[in-house]
Amino acid sequence: MPQPDETAMPRNSSKSAPVEHLRVTAENSGQRLDRYLATEIPQLSRTRIQELIAEDRVLVAGRPARASHRVEEGESIQIEVVSRPPLAATPEEIPIEILYEDDDVIVVNKPAGMMVHAGAGKSGGTLVNALLHRLGKLSSEAGTLRPGIVHRLDRGTSGILVVARNNEAHRNLAAQFAARDLEKFYLTLVHGRMKEDAGKIELPIARDLQRRTRMTTRRREGRAARTDWRVLARPNGFSLLEVRLHTGRTHQIRAHMAAIGHPVVGDTVYGAPREPETGGRKLPVLGRPFLHSARIGFLHPTKGEKVAFRAPVGNELREYLMTLAAATGCDRAVIDAALRDYL
Repeated sequence: MPQPDETAMPRNSSKSAPVEHLRVTAENSGQRLDRYLATEIPQLSRTRIQELIAEDRVLVAGRPARASHRVEEGESIQIEVVSRPPLAATPEEIPIEILYEDDDVIVVNKPAGMMVHAGAGKSGGTLVNALLHRLGKLSSEAGTLRPGIVHRLDRGTSGILVVARNNEAHRNLAAQFAARDLEKFYLTLVHGRMKEDAGKIELPIARDLQRRTRMTTRRREGRAARTDWRVLARPNGFSLLEVRLHTGRTHQIRAHMAAIGHPVVGDTVYGAPREPETGGRKLPVLGRPFLHSARIGFLHPTKGEKVAFRAPVGNELREYLMTLAAATGCDRAVIDAALRDYL
């Protein structure tokens, strides 16, 4: 076997970037490359390591390798530790559905898959970028990276988002969110049959120290959180719910539902199967959590009057429910009736 070239540099290398040199020991043999590097270079997150691997900035025995490569004893590994380019909010011409707009606020129907603002090394394709292209300027209260953003939705969640166009409106809306004076309703489909017709979940939420991309209800240091729910329909083995949030913790609905044994359909991060089954039949892969921000009500920051908006549930989720109804033998009329207030 040829010896690795110790002077080799990763492809597209930067002369100013430091290069780490590692040699795999017997105790680490067999580990995935990304896991091994995350342990050996703790100042880098596993996500950043995977990005560097994808950019061919990691060489194993002098050649680019995949994140899934199993390292072997004696292998020479080089990793070029290049900083991420600075994140920025940049106007982009991206279609976005506007539900309401005036001089103070803009209410949008965010599609699933769109990030609200730049983060995790990604700057493009965000809701903020789309709004900057359309409006030119948003509130600066939340900084240059998150202009106008008073609250957020997860990337995989669709539905209503309220954005501030000026600083005065931003401060007013932020105070309403902090005081929990708003009304926020979601539509979600969860695994399992909810025994009661309605209920509430009051479990504290904190970052999961073992899996940093998740939240957990099992830490005493968690922040208070309350989720109210009521059943709209019960297709066999599933429950369609309307959920009201009284607090706005990260992943609140997803974490709370998983904690009581009813994970959101499509939410593989919190334990839902990728391909749900019912009656021995596999359902289509949804590819996102079945979670939609359906309605919001608040006091208009300038006019002082109560305003309310709704975002119709999209075709993707409606069609999934109809597929589920057919698979479970549930009457489609039951689903239609349950969705009546969400279309």
